[in-house]
Amino acid sequence: MNSTKIRMGMIGGGKNAFIGAVHRMAAGMDGHIELCCGALSADPHMARESGELLYLPQDRIYTGYQEMIAQESQLPADKRIHFVSIVTPNFAHFEPAMMALDHGFHVVLEKPMTLTLEEARQLQLKVAETGLLLCLTHTYSAYPMVKQARQLVKENKLGQIRKIMVEYPQGWLSTMIETDVALAAWRTDPQKSGKSGCMGDIGTHAAHLAEYISGLKIQKICADLQTFVQGRRLEDDGNILLRFDNGASGVLSASQVAAGEENALKIRIYGEKAGLEWNQQEPNTLLLKWLDAPAQIFRTGQSYLHPVTKHNTRLPAGHPEGYIEAFANIYNNFAHTILASVNGTKASEDQLDFPTAEDGVRGMKFIETVIASAQSDLKWTDF
Repeated sequence: MNSTKIRMGMIGGGKNAFIGAVHRMAAGMDGHIELCCGALSADPHMARESGELLYLPQDRIYTGYQEMIAQESQLPADKRIHFVSIVTPNFAHFEPAMMALDHGFHVVLEKPMTLTLEEARQLQLKVAETGLLLCLTHTYSAYPMVKQARQLVKENKLGQIRKIMVEYPQGWLSTMIETDVALAAWRTDPQKSGKSGCMGDIGTHAAHLAEYISGLKIQKICADLQTFVQGRRLEDDGNILLRFDNGASGVLSASQVAAGEENALKIRIYGEKAGLEWNQQEPNTLLLKWLDAPAQIFRTGQSYLHPVTKHNTRLPAGHPEGYIEAFANIYNNFAHTILASVNGTKASEDQLDFPTAEDGVRGMKFIETVIASAQSDLKWTDF
């Protein structure tokens, strides 16, 4: 029985911040993690107000991440936090993460990992140097039916994989809303978001999902990027041809100007014997489509599913599990891995199943390779 509750501090994610609330709900879902402190905004007044709204102790509401990390590291071992969750815009990932690791804290980090590939590589080296954990929140990899899809590939149900098609259309940036909507403003600002807009924000999710389920690695890229909304500084649409390390071909399409779409992430993977299909907006269903037999429908919560799928499922069949639960799966596995370290035991393979610094570096490499390819006259750019 675990006697230690994992203590979390949060950087960013204050009042009215969408993703901060999602992280807090997910972290708290399984009862293993407690939010103990926060530097919830770069604005001191907002940081204090946000901390009070979350009933944090007055002496653990901080007005800057430097203050929080420094002071928390001085607390007794049974009081100080175990990890820091960083839910800031991209430009404010690297320095807080490096400081947290330097002070002995594990890190949960929003994606993409950093502003540049060089920063991501430095952070990966720091993780290796400290022996601490870094978890990247590629949420979609944590849905139960994504776990099942990955297992079907591992069991060779599809045979040799030949083609991967992944699409991620959204419509929320179809007009110039960044002048009025903060969530859009930083995502379309190169100083805060980085070199890429659409591909950095959602294309990285699609690329990670393709590699996670298939077990393959992207090897070559041929990219076409577009900025459709006049005055926007980063791309809002893109199409990419992919080549994987087993010779499979792929197509990745991502757009934030697909008018009328919500969050329509969808992946199809085809092998010699069968294909599979998963749609994020219908996440409890996975299709396995046979070459020479009727298609199979897998549903979350059923007894016939693989143990790793059940490990990432909370509710009986027919009860929808979605975005918050998938986020919680990442936090739950991360918390159990920390608990294993605290208790001097070894985390299970299922508990170690969360995105790491390696995934973060690949995400940043994907962004930079896509941009290089889009600017090149060559057909293929090496990943």
